[in-house]
Amino acid sequence: MATRLSRCLPFLDWGRTLNRRVLSADLMAGLTGAVLVLPQGVAYAFIAGLPPEVGLYTAIVPAVIAALFGSSWHLVSGPTAALSIVLASVVGGINALEPSQYLAAALTVTLLAGLIQLAMGLLRLGSLVSFISHTVVIGFTTGAAILIASSQLKHLLGVSVAGGHAFLLDLAALLQKLPETNLYALAIGLISLTTSLVARRLNRRSPHLLLGLAAGSLACWLLDGEAHGVALVGALPGTLPPLTLPELSLDSLRALTSGAFAIALLGLIEAVSIARAIALRSHQVLDGNREFIGQGLSNIVGGIFSCYASSGSFTRSGANFDAGARTPLAAVFAAAILALILVLAPGITAYLPLPAMAGSILLIAWNLIDIRHISHLVRTSRHEALILAATLAATLLVELEFAIYIGVLLSLTLYLKRTSRPSVMEVAPRQDHPRRHIRNVERYDLAQCPQLKIVRIDGSLFFGATDHVQRRIRALSAAPGARVLIIGKGINFIDAAGAEMLLQETHRLRQQGGELVISSLKGNVLDELRRRGDLQRIGEERCFETPSAAIAAMAPALDRAVCGTCHQRIFTECGQETDSRIPVTVV
Repeated sequence: MATRLSRCLPFLDWGRTLNRRVLSADLMAGLTGAVLVLPQGVAYAFIAGLPPEVGLYTAIVPAVIAALFGSSWHLVSGPTAALSIVLASVVGGINALEPSQYLAAALTVTLLAGLIQLAMGLLRLGSLVSFISHTVVIGFTTGAAILIASSQLKHLLGVSVAGGHAFLLDLAALLQKLPETNLYALAIGLISLTTSLVARRLNRRSPHLLLGLAAGSLACWLLDGEAHGVALVGALPGTLPPLTLPELSLDSLRALTSGAFAIALLGLIEAVSIARAIALRSHQVLDGNREFIGQGLSNIVGGIFSCYASSGSFTRSGANFDAGARTPLAAVFAAAILALILVLAPGITAYLPLPAMAGSILLIAWNLIDIRHISHLVRTSRHEALILAATLAATLLVELEFAIYIGVLLSLTLYLKRTSRPSVMEVAPRQDHPRRHIRNVERYDLAQCPQLKIVRIDGSLFFGATDHVQRRIRALSAAPGARVLIIGKGINFIDAAGAEMLLQETHRLRQQGGELVISSLKGNVLDELRRRGDLQRIGEERCFETPSAAIAAMAPALDRAVCGTCHQRIFTECGQETDSRIPVTVV
């Protein structure tokens, strides 16, 4: 009973470890997190096309729910750059909406995404995120960073450009507006950006974004930017997240469900990837399904309390760990401190200029681009580089939710291509070794028996791999009378199609005077073949525990005339007429 309750309420487990030392460490980490998320929450809401207070609401409510119901000790949820730009794409694609309608649609998307995430967690689909290629994630994140940066250039330059079009069209419209650049806005944005860069260079743990925004606000006041057409963010409402019921009409569900699924998937990829990265440092064992449930509940509750789609933040989660957080209570403390700031100091953004915000967002976008991994992929793998380029191009040229689907499809295609081409290598005994260990022919430059081909298969024999394996076996056994020994030590699974392929090859080789036998299959593979009746069809007499036993059984059928003219002496007993066995030791 207690175990089941802990699975439903994971905070009961780590709650037992709380003491004064843990509380003190979590409180200090929470204070650091609140200072860090304050500028980020406003900036990300700006990217999503929402009022700044919604970004702060999203840093409060979902962060608490995800901390209480997730499995990671250090993951901090809330607004993120990638989800913000995807949400803006999804909601912005629904014709022209009034601000109140836009917010209502954003809350509906958030609730739908949370329901999808919760359902995936309850169905125990946490392992599915592992099938999304890291290359695809890097490509999508890079494209999102470029879109984020391009969307902020108009605020940095202080020009008015109608957005919502394709990336290239928006960029062309911005270039046409370059002569109208507001130099005051540009100067303020560059001061904010430079200050953030210098502060981070001097101390990576410093609240560099906050310092940059402060510097931009001071520059705006000194230059009297408002009088020169520099736009300001304005004061916050000074209230806690209000209860708002999302609209769930059939029309809104039809228009938003596809985008909500993309947001749900991207949010889970972000959260689980970040949680795993930090768990490697904290030596924690994660529960992927529990993370799905935690993220789903955080977005469901967030959608009801005026928050938009949230996920794990790498910046805030990493800072949380580095600040000494011991339990998820640190994220709860950060949310509580941020709520106090929101209520007690709502005027904190009153004189914050939009160009300063744009400068900070440009830095955030730059940090999203993983230059090191991109350069490594381009240098080492042409295949991965093509996938990276395709995902990046899709992110820039099509709607973002469809770019995510393209990325998922590319990931699955890459996975299926790799699993559908298991290694089928020629192996033979080493003539220079006293125990005649069987090794890769090509790697060790080994001679082979002219009558008996020994091949090792590493990978599963399933419907997608049978064509590749069958072509390799037929290429190796084209000569009449050829005999094939398949070493199945590396085969983890054989489905009905794989068994049918083995049966076809057995009949083919027998018709041309040859033979096919199998050795070293794993016990669970043999049990499954026997249960389905496939082993009886192939013939149990064709399956041996070791290659030595298989070769000994096949030796009497070898053509002695060919053996007499062969000088390779592949096996220990080659050329000995006193015993027809040809033993070989396999390690």
